[in-house]
Amino acid sequence: MTDTTAQNAAASKPYQVLARKYRPQSFSELIGQDAVVRTLRNAIEGDRLAHAWLLSGVRGVGKTTTARILARALNCIGPDGTGGPTVEPCGTCANCTSIAEGRHPDVMEMDAASRTGVDDIRELIDGVRYRPVSARYKVYIIDEVHMLTNNAFNALLKTLEEPPEHVKFIFATTEARKLPVTVLSRCQRFDLRLVPEDSLARHFTAVAEAEGVALSAGAARLIARAADGSVRDGLSILDQAVAGAAAGDGVSEDAVRAMLGLADRTQVFDLFELLMKGDIAGALDRMSAAHAAGADAESMIGDLLELTHWLTRVKITPAIADDPVVPEVERVTGRRLTETLSMPVLARAWQMLLKGLSEVQGAPQPAKAAEMVLVRIAYAAALPPPGDLV
Repeated sequence: MTDTTAQNAAASKPYQVLARKYRPQSFSELIGQDAVVRTLRNAIEGDRLAHAWLLSGVRGVGKTTTARILARALNCIGPDGTGGPTVEPCGTCANCTSIAEGRHPDVMEMDAASRTGVDDIRELIDGVRYRPVSARYKVYIIDEVHMLTNNAFNALLKTLEEPPEHVKFIFATTEARKLPVTVLSRCQRFDLRLVPEDSLARHFTAVAEAEGVALSAGAARLIARAADGSVRDGLSILDQAVAGAAAGDGVSEDAVRAMLGLADRTQVFDLFELLMKGDIAGALDRMSAAHAAGADAESMIGDLLELTHWLTRVKITPAIADDPVVPEVERVTGRRLTETLSMPVLARAWQMLLKGLSEVQGAPQPAKAAEMVLVRIAYAAALPPPGDLV
């Protein structure tokens, strides 16, 4: 193939979003799920394989990805075709490649959100009795399993309790509490955790570097915070940020902040300080300036809530402010605020902001609702602490 032909082929290949392009292909690539990975590794190495696993957690933390990696780990035969179950699937054997591409006849992935009925489960059960076509185990991955009807769960119970030795079930759900206890008791349950912000920031920086894009440390932190523990959500935000950057330019913190509609962190500190002083005119001017710069009302109230929580934590445990990820200006301003604000005042601000956030979310004009929230907080700042009022 000539260079021109290769370039044309690459150009004609459809773009793949980052969340799919960088989906982990082995346990070692999973981030933030050390406990789950360690248990599964030990189970495979010790030949203590359960017949059913339940993976629960919020969106984007790796439930379906873990299920697919586990399916490959169970069926990998190694490059030479003689290997057994392994914690590190080779990724090159026929089973690994066909499972990764979603075309293996013995690994069935079913979406319970669209196939909820008992007839769908009966069809599944009918196929359980037949041995695998080419793999070691016949694996059934059922995503959003909590969407199955009660009759469907009841039809599955007997097979789930005593399946043939060649069958493995892997369930994934965001609502484990909705599953019947009879199903939970037949599975080994793994709760996938929200991924910490520092781990997300490092991961997004590595992905951006692999894409040849310079991602600033501040931008990585903002994306990690907006992702709220979800790797997939964060990669989608990063994808959008990279698409919005001019060719050859990196992704800056200001660009991400504008894209997400966030106020500058320093402005949030200044706004909070004005509110605590009772300077409502200055607070409204500061909010109007941030709104004109692209920050939306809901995000600003959310930022104030987050700041209130952080200041409360710093007041309880001052060492938190010494975290290396905390910028110096925030460290200095935060400590100064905690010295002047009492715990009852911070608690009152938290309650008012929390109630105000729900008002802003449901208001026909969120900006005006946010202004009224600020007016109330600034007015309350002139009142005695709650303890004195009591």
